[in-house]
Amino acid sequence: MSTTPLDRTLFVDYQVPSLAAGDYSIKVTQTIGVDPKAYTATRTFSVAGERFALPPELVGAVFPPDGSIGDHSHVLPHLVLSRSSLPWERAPQAARGQGAPLPWLALLLFAGDEQPEPQVMPLSAATGTADAYFPAPAALPAGDDPKVTVIDVPRALLADLLPTRAELPLLAHIRRGDGDVPDGAVVVGKRLPPAGTSSTVHLVSLEGRFPAGGDFDLGPGGPDSLVRLVSLADWRFACLDEAETFGRLVAGLTDSGSPLRLPDSGEQHADTFLRQGYVPVRHRLRGGGRSVAWYRGPFAIGPATSADPDQGPARAADELLRYHPGVGMFDVSHAAAWEAGRLLALRSTGFAGALYEWKRRRDQAEKRTVAAAHPLAVAQIDDALPAGVTEWLTGLCRLDGVPFGYLVPDERLLPVETVRFFHLDQEWMRHLVDGAYSLGRVGTADAELDAAHPLPLDYPLVTGALIRSDVVSGYPGLLVDGYADPAGARLLTPVRVERLAPSVLLCLYRGDLGRLDIHQQPESLHFGVEPQPGGSFTKRLRGLADTAPDAGELAPLPLGPRGTVPVRQLADAMAARLGADPAAFTAGALARQMTETGERVTFLRG
Repeated sequence: MSTTPLDRTLFVDYQVPSLAAGDYSIKVTQTIGVDPKAYTATRTFSVAGERFALPPELVGAVFPPDGSIGDHSHVLPHLVLSRSSLPWERAPQAARGQGAPLPWLALLLFAGDEQPEPQVMPLSAATGTADAYFPAPAALPAGDDPKVTVIDVPRALLADLLPTRAELPLLAHIRRGDGDVPDGAVVVGKRLPPAGTSSTVHLVSLEGRFPAGGDFDLGPGGPDSLVRLVSLADWRFACLDEAETFGRLVAGLTDSGSPLRLPDSGEQHADTFLRQGYVPVRHRLRGGGRSVAWYRGPFAIGPATSADPDQGPARAADELLRYHPGVGMFDVSHAAAWEAGRLLALRSTGFAGALYEWKRRRDQAEKRTVAAAHPLAVAQIDDALPAGVTEWLTGLCRLDGVPFGYLVPDERLLPVETVRFFHLDQEWMRHLVDGAYSLGRVGTADAELDAAHPLPLDYPLVTGALIRSDVVSGYPGLLVDGYADPAGARLLTPVRVERLAPSVLLCLYRGDLGRLDIHQQPESLHFGVEPQPGGSFTKRLRGLADTAPDAGELAPLPLGPRGTVPVRQLADAMAARLGADPAAFTAGALARQMTETGERVTFLRG
């Protein structure tokens, strides 16, 4: 979940595939000078590609993010396809025309109760009904009847949402980034999401639905007649007030930079522990009694020092209890860490079995080091630690599998819409790992062998942050970068950046975290306009030399029905404002002007 932003992005109008979908034949003729007879051979083949369904891996990204909640009312939805030629591999008209190809894909946004119900059926059933207008696709192989996902849309609604023939080439382009970033084909919708409701976007097939020289064939019937479309992909999001935008949500975290601790209680002895990040917990004693103890998980509010750096392997959790006579209470932190490691190891039967077998081989190899009067010639025992054991323990050092209650023992430590910075208590981590390593450690001799064979693990300085916010759940592609310095010159290596819950994000970095950047992924480059009162919009343009504050803005343009953007009219207005030829102002030029970058919010750790 960490990335380096793109340095440069190039927008390309289209990419014509090497071979369009269809049937082909190759005829080869060979003539040899000695023999005047010509030898010929003919082979036929078909180029199919995607037509009625898209594999999920071809959909690289969507915006607004699937399942997100925010103020998207100024954003045109878009979808990124990982195969850059896909939108032009088929055609919306029966015969390909001259000039720039038209894409056969379009995005339609449905809001509120407009949302159609997708249906899955054989293609023959989709075309063989009078319920909705759906002309049979051309050039379908004999006997081929694939399953398709279709939506039925009222004719009047579809007429408002569909792009015209003149708009169609402007709503798809290729985004090409620097370095190793692969090209992506971007399909853009033309409708702005209405505020205060949820929206569903469908990527639909327009193949063969545009007659020669005309717009989409809506078929016969009245405004309420249904028109059937093949849906290749869909996603949903909700459009709420602007307090729910990415920038507002993340900026709201800046007011909550308190340490990972509970507030003071007013009692001097208790506050001493609370200020170190401890929380009171129930403690059941081995003899059956009940008490209250102090506990702190692996997240310390500052650098944690070891109470006993020379302490060897423990044989039981009780050895790690620390008693504070001044308050008459135990500190169970390290004992709980040790017991958690032991229980996690026992739960992982594969790890437990592999560790036990290795310890058995290690013990046998240790016994052979004792000099014997008549040594036997036997095969050498392989006592190397198995890779699977090392891998599992390395994951444990990243807190993989550790229950959330051990990490954050009290919900009040991490309130809603907060970010909390911490140091990873490596002494706590050592006891966690030692608890897992303790399997098979019964007597003193076992403990001595474990001490003589320490695990090949290191415990470097690790710091991090916990984020609890709707921005975590609302933006699945959230990216977080950690830096050692406030200037952001030294990028830290992430140890683990992962969601622990839908709205909780854990970020661990190797080194001392000085700055945390939260931003959206490069695919969150989106296409936006600036709504104006009275159902109009404008757009600030790039590439103008004017220095006046409003010099780069277009004159307001009226929105179309249902909040649709008149794309062709917008492109012509941009071309005129930039002094460009409208015929040369194509999809790439429009994308350059419409693109808005994702927001980045920086936290400086005090």
